[in-house]
Amino acid sequence: MSAGSGLDEMLDAASVVVCCGTGGVGKTTTAAALAVRAVHRGRRVAVVTIDPARRLSDALGLDRLADDCVRIDGPGPGELWASMLDTKATFDALIVGHAADPAQAERILQNRYYRNLSTSLSGTREFMAMEKLYELHHDGRFDLIVVDTPPSRNALDFLEAPDLLRRFVDGRVFRLAVPRTETRRLLTAPLLVFLRRIAKVLSPEVVDDTLAFIEAFAGMEEGFRNRASAVDALLADRSTAFVVVASPTAEAVEESTYLVETLATASIGVRGLVVNRLEPRFTDADATTIARAAGSASGALRQQLDTLLASCLLADAEDAELTPLLRVCASAAIARVEQLDHDVADLATISEIAARLG
Repeated sequence: MSAGSGLDEMLDAASVVVCCGTGGVGKTTTAAALAVRAVHRGRRVAVVTIDPARRLSDALGLDRLADDCVRIDGPGPGELWASMLDTKATFDALIVGHAADPAQAERILQNRYYRNLSTSLSGTREFMAMEKLYELHHDGRFDLIVVDTPPSRNALDFLEAPDLLRRFVDGRVFRLAVPRTETRRLLTAPLLVFLRRIAKVLSPEVVDDTLAFIEAFAGMEEGFRNRASAVDALLADRSTAFVVVASPTAEAVEESTYLVETLATASIGVRGLVVNRLEPRFTDADATTIARAAGSASGALRQQLDTLLASCLLADAEDAELTPLLRVCASAAIARVEQLDHDVADLATISEIAARLG
């Protein structure tokens, strides 16, 4: 099976594609290119970035992206949509969706502790990315969701985010503070004493806001646990495909190899590997053949052959550098994308890269 056909089969069968990799390897561009390639194959695709940088909008030639998906006009029989995660907007929507009534939702949304939590708690951005993925996956407008994640070590946080949310709602302080039964109220009393002591060091308003949030959240824990479990199931589903994006540098290869091996420990296999920014190969001849020809040539021909030899040696060195990564991705569809001689700044260039994936 050729690399291109393997990626095409994956794009045809998947409902979610998660692009991950280290920084500076063209991951965001690749996510957009995979989405465009799927659009050319007739699919209705939403490409989403959880990276707050503007790389996806720049790559698509847009001024900006928002939390809501926007339709992008372009070639192909399918549809292309794009968005950038707004962590707080997604969290707000999740609260509204799980609240028992509008009054409960409003109490939480207006709470100062929640407003801080929704933007600054470690793991919040990653879990909200999972929530956005889940939301779009169940949106009838799209056949395929392509997710562009932050650099690879953060991509692991992306996978662990559902468990972080479960630990939050199951934490001891949270469980003791939510007064849903008489026993729980008795347990809350000593906790209040403890928190009041903390208030002598911290601002009393911080303690009051925290307790108000936890009490307002009462009854929503099970909904959040269920959503976390549903997200876990979606990531583990066969219709979700992980694609690693790399470049032929020692650092990128090491990081990507680590990522693939770590995903494997979580029983997640990498279905695709895209290696970007490769030195072009201008001939099928090997370095030895080119060197021999250059040795017997002179003048302009000798200069041309020397240039060709240098390029060939660089390409060979890149292939050697990639060996460990190719070994751990032996079962994945592999696409090799040569270095462009111009910047990626519009949909036409994205389409050019999409064509090179085949």
